[in-house]
Amino acid sequence: MTTRYKIRQNLISIGDDFWIENEDGKKVFKVDGKVLRIRKTLVFEDAKGKKLAQIQERLLSIKDTMVVEDTHGKDLAVIKKALIAPLRDRWSVNVKGGPDLDVQGNILDHEYTIKQGRDKVAEISKKWFRLTDTYGVEIDDGQNDILILAIAVAIDMMAHDEDQKSK
Repeated sequence: MTTRYKIRQNLISIGDDFWIENEDGKKVFKVDGKVLRIRKTLVFEDAKGKKLAQIQERLLSIKDTMVVEDTHGKDLAVIKKALIAPLRDRWSVNVKGGPDLDVQGNILDHEYTIKQGRDKVAEISKKWFRLTDTYGVEIDDGQNDILILAIAVAIDMMAHDEDQKSK
């Protein structure tokens, strides 16, 4: 059994708040973009406003790095872009206290998978929705949904930030 979430890609920018919906269109997680900070920060909350996790940009890192933190500011995962990625985008996710994850695919087109070793734990795709500005995140049972969603949003931010720099 898998769980699907829906994210509108054009809403992911610093300073914006947006909702992550389940596949029935119910708002399940709010993402609050904090503006008055030196580093890019997004806070994930449940529908009642309880903080669940946050994504924060790492300053002064050699390669693009973002950190997913728990409610107490402790690192849950560190996301880094691979320096060399022929043909496909590739990211590594170092999960604290758990198995690391590997992200591969076409990030800008929102078609990629998140794997734990050889096993797929989540898939990000636009193919499930007719709206062009919407993509889905399908997460396998037994995974930390907030962590996977935070990884998907962080990678989306880093990929599009890179896209903006090259223009």
